[in-house]
Amino acid sequence: MKFVIATHNAHKVEEFRRILAPLGIEAATADFEDVEETGTTFAENARLKAEAACRATGLPSVADDSGLSVDALGGEPGVYSARWAGEGATDSQRIEKLLQKMENVPASERTAKFVSAIHCAFPDGKSIAVQGECFGTIAFAPAGKDGFGYDPIFLVGDKTYAEMTGEQKDAVSHRGKALRLFVQALKSR
Repeated sequence: MKFVIATHNAHKVEEFRRILAPLGIEAATADFEDVEETGTTFAENARLKAEAACRATGLPSVADDSGLSVDALGGEPGVYSARWAGEGATDSQRIEKLLQKMENVPASERTAKFVSAIHCAFPDGKSIAVQGECFGTIAFAPAGKDGFGYDPIFLVGDKTYAEMTGEQKDAVSHRGKALRLFVQALKSR
């Protein structure tokens, strides 16, 4: 089974491929225009991207919109996770901004969650929508060399996402959970 992954983020494509390949799903990329993320929820943004890629390619298209919600920051950065530190900001700049805002927050109040909304649009107009979440805490400093985005400061237990192997992260991550739910929904379609 072949699905277009509606993203230009190479890290997300790698995770999709790693999680979906053992399930017999080929995660392909395609050339299509970026979609403006005008939704107010992760689910709305995922739908916008999946539908645009499906229209552009004529193939079933899967999109993910994901981000970090920090309780002490009232849910920020949320749907603005990638743009929160300004257009063109690097992962390091986003992490730096978050850690500065959390500077005086004690360990007991550093709770957060990563959310991944997955939407699959089919050429026949049908769709599948699922969401996965991973609860954790915000570290006081970055740790680990793997991963991307906020991975170096998101702790699950005693390890950040960036300290985990790809397989360890997939087993607990928001995106891993969402993709497993997507596969279950796909099988019952």
